[in-house]
Order: sequence, then C-alpha cells, then structure tokens
Amino acid sequence: MKNYSIEIKWAIRFTLLTLAWAIGEKLTGLHDAYIDKYALYTNLFAIPAILFFVMALREKRQYFFHGTMTWTQGFVSGIVLSFFIALLTPMAQYVIYSCITPHFFDTIIEYKIKNHYMTMEVARKYFNKETYMLQNSFSALSCGVITGAIVSLFIRTKK
Repeated sequence: MKNYSIEIKWAIRFTLLTLAWAIGEKLTGLHDAYIDKYALYTNLFAIPAILFFVMALREKRQYFFHGTMTWTQGFVSGIVLSFFIALLTPMAQYVIYSCITPHFFDTIIEYKIKNHYMTMEVARKYFNKETYMLQNSFSALSCGVITGAIVSLFIRTKK
C-alpha cells in the first residue's frame, strides 16, 4: 500500500472536494430554488476534478518516480487513483444525500414531473440514493481513467 499512498491521499482529498462542492451547490440553491440549473452547473465540477488529477499525478512523478515519469506510469497511477475515488464515492454520496441535502431527490423528482421531463415511475427509479451511489462510482472510475490517460500525456517526462 505504501506504493499507492499518494493515490490514497488524493482520493481522500477528492472525496472532500466532492463534499465541499455539494455544500456549495446546496448553499447556492442548486438543490432547491435553482434546481432547473443543477444539470448545467454541476458539470463545472470537472474543472477542479481535472486539476486534482494534475496535482496528484505531478506529485506522483516528483516524489515516487523522482521527477521522471512515462505515460504508462502516469496512466497506471491515474487508474489506481480512480479506483480509490470510486471506492470512496458511495460514502460521499451517502453523506451528501443523507446529511447535506436530504430533500434533493424529492425536489428533483418534483421538478422533472412538473416540467414533463419524466413520469413519476421513471423519476423515482432514476433519482434515488442507491442509483446515484452506483452511477457516481462507475462514473468516477470511467471518467477518472480517461482523465488519467489525458493528464499523463501532458505531465510525462520521457516517452
């Protein structure tokens, strides 16, 4: 596990970032008053997420690989980081939708039904804690692997 201490540290930081982002969304009204804008603004999370990947892989390059890292080494580190983030994601989602904004699913279901985007049955199947925990874990893994591959292209030091 010592070989992966940097990835574990950054996965914990990423999880804390996720919780902070959710608090920010809640405080700005994206989970209730401005629920109609939630889908647009929640995607801005990609910016700090990519920045965290850059910082994590740069730290891995500097302190583990002693300043020299191939694309493959960076990519593997990105996969490992993504795996640990995916493991922590259900816990973060549970905290978000149980403590930070427990009314989120009721609010978004009401919005989707009121605006004829979904039926009640479809909305309830899609917008619930268990579904979000699963979707976000797989999303963290898949998006993380892609992000790790791209970031590794830019921070590698040898071909």
